Formats: sequence, C-alpha cells, structure tokens
Amino acid sequence: MNTETLILILAATVAAAVPLIFAALGELVVEKSGVLNLGVEGMMIVGAISGFIVAHETGFLWLGVLAGAGAGVLMAFIFGIITLTLMANQVATGLALTIFGIGLSAFIGQNYSSVALDGLDKINLVGLSDLPIIGKLLFSYDPLVYLALLMFPLISWFLYRSRSGLILRALGESPASAHALGYSVIKIRYLAVLFGGAMAGIGGAYLSLAYTPLWSEGMTAGRGWIALALVVFATWRPGRVLLGAFLFGGMTIAQFHAQGLGIEIPAQFLTMLPYLATIVVLVLISRNANTIRLNAPASLGQAFHKEVH
Repeated sequence: MNTETLILILAATVAAAVPLIFAALGELVVEKSGVLNLGVEGMMIVGAISGFIVAHETGFLWLGVLAGAGAGVLMAFIFGIITLTLMANQVATGLALTIFGIGLSAFIGQNYSSVALDGLDKINLVGLSDLPIIGKLLFSYDPLVYLALLMFPLISWFLYRSRSGLILRALGESPASAHALGYSVIKIRYLAVLFGGAMAGIGGAYLSLAYTPLWSEGMTAGRGWIALALVVFATWRPGRVLLGAFLFGGMTIAQFHAQGLGIEIPAQFLTMLPYLATIVVLVLISRNANTIRLNAPASLGQAFHKEVH
C-alpha cells in the first residue's frame, strides 16, 4: 500500500465517521439527561430523505441540511410526547420510532430512488488544500465534516464546563433531586431529546447530501444502532465517542478497500464487519460492570412522574 492510497483511506474514514459523530454525540446528550431513545436509526433515515427531497426540489443543499435537522426534531418531539408527557416505556417507543421512520422514509422516497444530486462542495483553502499529505487529510472536506468535529469540543464544554451541562448531568443522576431544587425535569429532558433528534437528522442528511448524494431506501444501513452502541462503548464520554466513530468509520471503509488490495475475504463478511465489531466491543465492555455503573446516568431509561415527587 503506497502513501497516496493510505491517505485516501484515512480521508474516507473521516467522512464515514461523520454521521456516527452527529448521531452519537446527540444521543450522548439525550442519555445524560436520563432518557434512552432507541429511535436514532429512524430519526436518521427520516432526516436523510427529508433533506434530500428539500434539496432536490429547491436546489439549495443547505436548506436540505436544515430540513434534515427539522425532520429529526419532529421525530424526537413525537418520542418526547409519548415518553415524557404520556410516560410510555422508552425502549418500546424508541423501537417503534425506528420502525416508523424506516417505513415512512421508504414511502415518501419512492419517487426519488433514481435521482442524484451534486452534493455539498468541499471547502478549498488556498495554500492549504494543496499541501502534500496534510492538505488531503485536513483541508479536503465539506463543511459538515468540520461541523461534526466542532460539535465535539462544544458538547464537551457544555457537559463539563457550563452550568446548564451540570444541571443536565445532575438531572440524569437524580431527577427527583433536580425537581426538588426547582428545575423542570420534563422541560430539560424535552430540550435534550430535541437536540438529539436534530443531530441525528443532520447525520442522516449528511448521508444523502454529501457522503453519497442520492437517495437509497435504507441508506443509513444500521448506523443509528452503531451510534447507540458508541455511546455505551464510550462509557458516556464525548472523547471516546469521537474515537469510536473513527474506529467504526474505518471498519466501514475497510470493507471497500480490502478486496481492491487483493485480500481474499468473502464480500458478505466484509459487509458485516462494522456490526460484528460493534457486538465484540459491547461484549468486552459489559465484562466490567463497574465501568458501566460508574459512568451510566443513574436514571437512564426511567420515567419521571412529577406528581410522585
């Protein structure tokens, strides 16, 4: 493998990690508030088709990105009404949201299956993008890649350096205590859920507007589930989420390059490699129950009944 090929693989890994970064960081904030939303896959796929349709019909790709975020927010709002207002089971509701999102996207995307877009333009920084090696690795991406990378320090600062982030984390540990101090548990959880929906929607829109600028039914291909696994893999820490996203992005790219490099591995095995890696990582992490208990929000997945407190 020569240097140029290696650079292309690394750059492709960064691009493949972007939808996972958006979705996983969004879900991290949601889970820090004590809410478990398993509907990430559904929000991503609805964000992908909504963004694609808006971009195709208007000709403005950034409107498509906003539409993807808006679709994710709408899906998350539905989840919030059912789980936060009506107090339904979060796990069952999240699963239903994913199934609904997959079916809805397939239905409204029927007429767009053979349509392609030009995709988001890459940022061209004069004097930097043309640098050998560094230029390709650091300055050859579209704006959403840089936005995803920017979200990491912003969310890290919010969670661990801001008063609002402290309140969010405290609420995830003990909603009853937060309520006793006068904080609106349901309102804060709603905001966290809506933020997670927006992030998942942008991750989906990135797939249909930048990564592969076309619509294909089921194009998220389980990335929402991988994003959920990443949060556990990262033990609810933003830095590890970023690392895990690059790891699984690299797994995705490996399946495309392995056969080109002459490695004789069945295509079916390569396709399942990212998901197999997800299972292996989760099994390894689950062996240390103390790590999960110490880092997982204590109220994760538990409904908060205001009248009880």
